[in-house]
Amino acid sequence: MDALKNQIKEHEGYVNTVYKDSLGKRTVGYGHLCVEDHWEDNKKYDQEYLNSIFEEDFNNACGIAKKLIGDISLKQSSKEVIIEMCFQLGYRVAKFKKMWEALKQEDYVTASKEMINSRWFQQTPLRCKKLAGKMWRE
Repeated sequence: MDALKNQIKEHEGYVNTVYKDSLGKRTVGYGHLCVEDHWEDNKKYDQEYLNSIFEEDFNNACGIAKKLIGDISLKQSSKEVIIEMCFQLGYRVAKFKKMWEALKQEDYVTASKEMINSRWFQQTPLRCKKLAGKMWRE
């Protein structure tokens, strides 16, 4: 899982202060959405602390992915794609209905196309393309 964590960190980038993400939402560290009240603007947070927040967010994404995948048999690389999608999007990954239907049929090419045919692609096209490619190539 270390390689997946590193990939997510690379895609998210790291900022030790609160900033606004591509959707204008307050974010800190490795893409942590500031839904809690304790985050202060213009404060520099310790990397060790933000790493612990990343670990919590990663474990949360793994839990969401496990629930969404259920009993669908997926290859490991596709599970990792789903985990990263859950890290970025949370439970909204459930809304990729056609992708899930394709995954149930082990049709990774169609699943990949459905990832690209989404609002998510409009928001983060490079990341989406990379993950869509991983979905069907590996």
